Amino acid sequence: MTYAIETEGLVKNFGKVAALSGLDLAARTGTVLGVLGPNGAGKTTAVRILASLMRPDGGTAQVCGYDVTRHPHEVRRIIGLTGQYAAIDQELTGSQNIFMVARLLGFSRAGARRRAAELLERFGLGHAAGRKAQTYSGGMRRRLDLAVSLVGEPRVLYLDEPTTGLDPESRYELWDIVRGLVTGGSTVLLTTQYMDEADRLADDIVVIDGGVAIATGTPEELKTKIDQQTLEIQPSEVGRLEDTLRIAEELGGSRPTVHGNLLRTQVNDSSLPAALLRRLDEAGIEVTELALRRPSLDEVFLSLTGRRGKEARDTSAGDDAVGTSRADETERSSA
Repeated sequence: MTYAIETEGLVKNFGKVAALSGLDLAARTGTVLGVLGPNGAGKTTAVRILASLMRPDGGTAQVCGYDVTRHPHEVRRIIGLTGQYAAIDQELTGSQNIFMVARLLGFSRAGARRRAAELLERFGLGHAAGRKAQTYSGGMRRRLDLAVSLVGEPRVLYLDEPTTGLDPESRYELWDIVRGLVTGGSTVLLTTQYMDEADRLADDIVVIDGGVAIATGTPEELKTKIDQQTLEIQPSEVGRLEDTLRIAEELGGSRPTVHGNLLRTQVNDSSLPAALLRRLDEAGIEVTELALRRPSLDEVFLSLTGRRGKEARDTSAGDDAVGTSRADETERSSA
């Protein structure tokens, strides 16, 4: 199997804080790898190492066969990076932002103008090409930031929480763009706090906590890690809610949670729904909904990172913030 991104035993410490403690991950060529984890898990630190912006203290990291420590220049030629905040010049127009980066990458003046026009149209920003970036909406700025990261047609793209703070419409637009990039052959590493985003975009997922990978697999494979399913019951009459709750608790052995007129309970017995329906019918309780659904990615994430995540964050809180600060210092010193 061909991997565009691969790390083995990746370690990074900031003083006494362990940001990464032996991280293993791999992204198949031409796919989206979703990297999930609570705040402070080490996601941004891993991205910065893979982008050659930070040196690891141990382990190895390769991008398209290039070691990020021994061949950083080769790595930088084939990657694009969109961080958590748009890194565009607010005083420049959309066209000028892309033109500037294209020139830095060696494009001729005419080639840089063509590339700017091409990307602005591709990202639906052609109408705003001559406007300063500071006049753009949040969604427009994120699209411009992504366009800038694609000037050099990178084989690998890192998206570090790219939709944070965006409205739903702007998120959907970026999702479509990411799908288009992968269809075109790019490999994307996506870090996100939105489980629905990972569920819809990622071909594979790695969950990291405390600087190590604690689970890997496709979204569907991860959902099978939770044996229990969720049973949802909604009585037709609000006045029969307590009776429904009592019967569900008696049969299921645990008290359901109440959400308005909807009851939810975790079950691992496939015969429970039928038995519950019979008891409700005997009690004269009609239901408008009785459904058994598989765990969501949110539930998987909480199951994997709940208690363990709290313990890890108690000892390594703030590692991503520290990593970002140290990386910024490194970039300034080498500029």
